[in-house]
Amino acid sequence: MRAVLMDAPGEPDVLIAADIPVPALTNPYDALVKVHAAGLNPIDTKVRKLNMYYPDKLPSILGCDGAGVVEAVGSSVTRVRPGSEVFFFNNGLGNGPGTYAEYTVVQEDYLALKPGNLSMLEAAAIPLALITAWEALVNRGDLRDGQSTLIHAGAGGVGHIAVQLAHYFNARVATTISNSRKAELVQSLGAELAINYSAQDFVEATLNWTDGLGVRLTLDTIGGETFCKSFAATRLYGRLVTLLSTTCTAQQINTARLRNLCIGYVQMAAPLYFGLHPARIMQTRILERGAKLFEQGILKVHIGLALPLESASEAHQLIEAGHTTGKIVLQIV
Repeated sequence: MRAVLMDAPGEPDVLIAADIPVPALTNPYDALVKVHAAGLNPIDTKVRKLNMYYPDKLPSILGCDGAGVVEAVGSSVTRVRPGSEVFFFNNGLGNGPGTYAEYTVVQEDYLALKPGNLSMLEAAAIPLALITAWEALVNRGDLRDGQSTLIHAGAGGVGHIAVQLAHYFNARVATTISNSRKAELVQSLGAELAINYSAQDFVEATLNWTDGLGVRLTLDTIGGETFCKSFAATRLYGRLVTLLSTTCTAQQINTARLRNLCIGYVQMAAPLYFGLHPARIMQTRILERGAKLFEQGILKVHIGLALPLESASEAHQLIEAGHTTGKIVLQIV
C-alpha cells in the first residue's frame, strides 16, 4: 500500500512516500479501514519536528484523523462491518501507524459512522477539531445558554467548529480573525462579532462588546501573548480554556488571579497517549453526536485545501506557515 513515512524527526522533507505491506488484523476487536482521506492538524507537525511521544518507534506513519470504508473486521467486532463508512481519531503519534496511508487498523470502539451527507474529505477533517472544540467549550468551559464567548482564530481548524458549537448552544459568540474574508466566514457560521486583531485590540473590542464586563468564556487556540492578554478580556469568575502551554508575566497572572478566573487546559490526544480506553470511548461518543449535527446541517466543515497523499510535506509547510482557513486534508482515494 502507499504510505507517507517519517524515519527521523526534522523538517517537512523527512516525510517520504513509500510502498509498505497492508497491516494485518491481529486483535479480534480491530477493523481494517481503507483510508479515503486523512485530516492534517498542527499536532502532526509537532510530532514530525520533535518525535516527542514515542521516539523509539521509527519509521512511523503520522496522521490522527481519517475517514474511509471498513474492509475487514476481527472475529469479535460488532459495531461495524465490511462496507461501513467511518471516521475516526486514532494513532499517528508514534504509538501505532496513523492515517497517512491507504490502510490503517482501528479498534472498533474508536470508529464512528460517517455523516451520510458528507464526503470522505469533509469527514476526515472533523475528528480532532470537533473533539477539541467540544471538550474545550462543554467539558472545560461549562458553556451555558446565552453566555458570552470569545473564540480566538475562529476561521481556523478548531476555531470554525467551535464558533458553530457555541452558536448551537445558544451562546453569544465573538471571535478573532485576520482579514475580511475570514470575517465573512465566521459571521456566516454564527459569530456575532468578528474582531480583526491586525487592526484593533481584541481586549478593547471584547470589553466594548460586553459593556466593560468581559466574556464569560474565552477559548484560546493561539497561545503566547494572545493567551496572556485574554485574562483582561474575561469577566470576573469567568473561564479561560487554552489548547497550548504559555508562560505569562507576573502582572498578567495577577490579572487572572484578581479576576478569579478558572483556567483549563485541553489536550484531546491525552487519552490516546496514556491509553485511557474509557476516555477514548467518550471521544467516540462526541463524534457520534457531532455526526448527527452535521447531518442536520447544524454544523459544517470548511476544507481550505485538499492535496494528494504524496504532498504531505507540502501540507505540513502550509500548516506551519499559519493563517490557514479551515482544514487541510490529504486525498488518498
